[in-house]
Amino acid sequence: MNYKETLYFISKCLTISLEEKNRQEIEKELQSKTINWETVVEVSTAHYVFPAIYCNLKRVGFLHYLPQELVNFMEHITNLNRERNEQIITQAKDLNTLLLKNNITPIFLKGTGNLLAGIYQDIAERMLGDIDFLFSMDDYPKAITILRENGYTEVNKYTYYFPYEKHYRRLQKDNNIAAIEIHRELLDVKKYIKEFNYSVVEKECQVIGQTKVLSYANKLNLTILSKQINDSGFYYKAMPLRNAYDVFLLSKKTNAKDAVNSLDTLNHPLNCFLASCHEVFNSVDSLEYNITTKTAAYLSNFNSQFANPKATQRTHKRIQMYLFLKHRLNVICKCILYKEYRVWLFNKMTDKSWYKEKLIQLGFK
Repeated sequence: MNYKETLYFISKCLTISLEEKNRQEIEKELQSKTINWETVVEVSTAHYVFPAIYCNLKRVGFLHYLPQELVNFMEHITNLNRERNEQIITQAKDLNTLLLKNNITPIFLKGTGNLLAGIYQDIAERMLGDIDFLFSMDDYPKAITILRENGYTEVNKYTYYFPYEKHYRRLQKDNNIAAIEIHRELLDVKKYIKEFNYSVVEKECQVIGQTKVLSYANKLNLTILSKQINDSGFYYKAMPLRNAYDVFLLSKKTNAKDAVNSLDTLNHPLNCFLASCHEVFNSVDSLEYNITTKTAAYLSNFNSQFANPKATQRTHKRIQMYLFLKHRLNVICKCILYKEYRVWLFNKMTDKSWYKEKLIQLGFK
């Protein structure tokens, strides 16, 4: 199995609990005994969907097709992730209680928000790191103060910090399993913020067990935009299966095409990701997308990546360099316009430890 075959096999496995056509196709592939399980483990782990594959294979009774040693390993990892997610849910509810007592209502985002909303049949399916939540501009500084007063401190401690715009620096608390990210914005790119922000999503939120989470449509859009915009996935034509699996599950809760069409300037990157999901999940009906010339070109580029991995690697390096230079130019412009950026740059340029760190990275020390 090459990378594309492995990726598409994993993708179909993620749908077999809900898609009969894919269930039948996967069973035939399993019966053929041609699956390279080492590659499947490697790729699914890289995409953070290893427990989700196990849960889906177990639900449809396909585990007997797998080597027993692999089943035992999958079960072990899944159990560990379930225990971790149980702790994350408890921590999120404790954070919610603390903030509500101070008249602040957080909106839980991403993986934690999905766990709290119950979109997974088994909470062990979703692998996640931080607890992300969103606040209004007024509540954002209050939330930071309250959480710091209640034992949350920086994960990475420096004498100065980059002036982030989207969220506050990551915080953690002793004896709590997850770090937290306190958001005031959902997106990094300024031209998109007006269309998708706190004011837009807050009025459509749902409250589940006293915790506030995004509507299913906004969950779906944020799941896509977190990769396409915030992580520059649109440039790379990326297909992160953890996000894609969330989109698939959310498409069973809301009309995915309508959700994507609810936004204007963001419609194209949203639609392209939805089209890619439709492709890798084997044309699932709930992932119907807008068929356009631009989307067809995106899908063509997406599929061409698999044909020549070396050429794709070179292309990705050029994109990486372009984004690096673009970011640096953006920082320079902000240093000219804003004092807080100038202070940060001055502190960095006069920090001897920073120079030492760079010399080590370059191999001079």
